[in-house]
Amino acid sequence: MPATFPRRGGPLLWACLGLAALILCPFLLPTYWTMVLTEILIMSLFALSFNLLFGAAGLLSFGQGGFFGLGAFAAALYLQAGGGSVWLALFLGSAAAALAALAVGYLCVRRDEIFFAMLTLGFGMMLFTIAHNWRAVTGGSDGLPLFALPPLRLPGAAISLYSPVSLYLFTLAASLLGALLLWQVGRSPFGLILTAVRENKERFAFVGGRVQRVRLLAFVIAGGLAGLAGTLFCFFNSLATPDYLHWTFSAKPALMTILGGSGVFLGPAVGAAVFFLLEQIITQVTESWMIVLGAILIVVVLFFPKGITGLLAARRPRTRSPRP
Repeated sequence: MPATFPRRGGPLLWACLGLAALILCPFLLPTYWTMVLTEILIMSLFALSFNLLFGAAGLLSFGQGGFFGLGAFAAALYLQAGGGSVWLALFLGSAAAALAALAVGYLCVRRDEIFFAMLTLGFGMMLFTIAHNWRAVTGGSDGLPLFALPPLRLPGAAISLYSPVSLYLFTLAASLLGALLLWQVGRSPFGLILTAVRENKERFAFVGGRVQRVRLLAFVIAGGLAGLAGTLFCFFNSLATPDYLHWTFSAKPALMTILGGSGVFLGPAVGAAVFFLLEQIITQVTESWMIVLGAILIVVVLFFPKGITGLLAARRPRTRSPRP
């Protein structure tokens, strides 16, 4: 499904209003909903990283959860070893995931479509099994709990991330930086090259382009940002567990992207918000919320293949071009 990254950005006023609303949310909402929004921000970044491969490069990955979990475990191991810097934990989580993506992607990007999907699934299952069975390092199925999270050190201040408001604002800042990086990637010449590879890789290779190198770079960027999201999730839950690396966890960003729409840059983020809000609302009525969510997903795929944002974009009135 083709992806269109915004090349001019949204109106500045709406962007500022949206940012102001996000900043004010934890001061206006109950703590429970602040925690829900924090999780939505993390999963939005996770889904956006997935969509760099799916929407922009046309590659369906079932192993994105592996890099998410590696980021969480790298940060947890550093902090359990006595590390005292949240910034360094973030860097180590992202770097570990990016390095793993470099090794895994070197083999995966050589294949297309279902073969690429199966390769990423296979590597994801291997990473999960290693994390699950290497109990001495990862804690096995129990995972690695974080008994202490160091304060966030800023010039002249040390902020505790045990406060839901502080954790939300920190997650918001990190997620926005990750999203801005992905947006710039889409606007850059590399983003255009990635689109060219997706549309016709044979023609791109015919003019001397290196298809595998372009795909590998996208794979590493997506893996590194998935690791960043995993590190934030480790802070959020005070835990790193092998469940993050399981292939069922990798299905979450795929569901969110399809629900929100892969053709619009913020579609996966919208899908993540709808996914979690539906979960919160439906579980008030029944515990079998997956049945209802599955039914909604079937309707979206059958009747609105471009997702929620694609439907909204189609309904938006188009501006007539002035006559010459």
